[in-house]
Amino acid sequence: MTTEAAEPANAAADVLVTEAESAEPDRATSDVVSVEPDRATLTRRLPRLNLGLDRFSGLYVWTLIILVFGIWLPDTFLTSYNFQIIAGDQAITAMLALGLIIPLAAGVFDLSCAATLGFAVTVVTWLLKEGFNPVLAILITLACGAFIGFVNGLVVVRLNVDSFIGTLGMSSILAAGAYWVTNGEQIVNTFSKSFLDAGSTRLWGVSLPFYYMLLLAAILYVIVDHTPVGRYLYAAGGNPQAARLAGMRVGRVVWGSLITSATLAALTGVILAAKLGSASQDVGPPYLLQAFSAVFLGSTQIKAGRMNVLGTLVAIYLLATGVKGLQLGGSPSYVNSLFNGLALIIAVALAARTYRRK
Repeated sequence: MTTEAAEPANAAADVLVTEAESAEPDRATSDVVSVEPDRATLTRRLPRLNLGLDRFSGLYVWTLIILVFGIWLPDTFLTSYNFQIIAGDQAITAMLALGLIIPLAAGVFDLSCAATLGFAVTVVTWLLKEGFNPVLAILITLACGAFIGFVNGLVVVRLNVDSFIGTLGMSSILAAGAYWVTNGEQIVNTFSKSFLDAGSTRLWGVSLPFYYMLLLAAILYVIVDHTPVGRYLYAAGGNPQAARLAGMRVGRVVWGSLITSATLAALTGVILAAKLGSASQDVGPPYLLQAFSAVFLGSTQIKAGRMNVLGTLVAIYLLATGVKGLQLGGSPSYVNSLFNGLALIIAVALAARTYRRK
């Protein structure tokens, strides 16, 4: 073979070798591709242990608290009477917190809710003292609560005052109003027996306010989670700009949420008056911290990232169980405020973390 003829042959051989070498990675890649789906399939088939810590951590902590105090104080903590007391005593806080869910879901604060509760206690007590029919006295008190919410909405929506500042100012005004109604003194012995029975009668060992709270929780659960009203609230609170662009009247939603919150606070005040059988001008403010702690901690439970009814109830009774256990263990009287203050800080931090993750 001549040199000229050998050169094309050598070139052809080089091309074949190059193609063979370039084909090797493709063959390896095809092998990898064929193996990967099998690995993914095996991974999907492996059982995953999901304990729901992101949604039900409160239930686990609540169970742990019961176990700890049950072992520590079996004779006093693990009794039906103790749990009946916890259930009944927290009904007022729970009702106030449930009403607070509405404005917080709409993106506004109602710092006047506890003051509205205290003002309602003094108003219904004073009306009964003046001889008003109990039903009429209750209706007038509820109307006062609705009016307070209307004024809050006017300040926040029309005057564009931040809800934190506006409702805080209203809280101070209501404190002055409660002092004016009671003249700084405790009002006692003004209630009829039927009115007192509505707040003190026990059913299956638990006072009636607990069952009022359950009824209110059921109603709010349906409204907030299963009706367009709830979707409007979450839309207004989640992204008011987008809600406005979608045609929603955000101001009207916010206004209505403040009226609802104040009316429910007034209703809670009426029930508290029937339970206590007396009224004083400083009865409401202590409930504010407890209610906010419960709602914010509840927003990290069940439906993490939003205010919700079931999570709030879990948070309320988790905190109440812890406080009760510490009290039975001999802790000082200030433990309630300390426990709720720490719970509020932790709850807000957890809620902020949950919102960022979402």
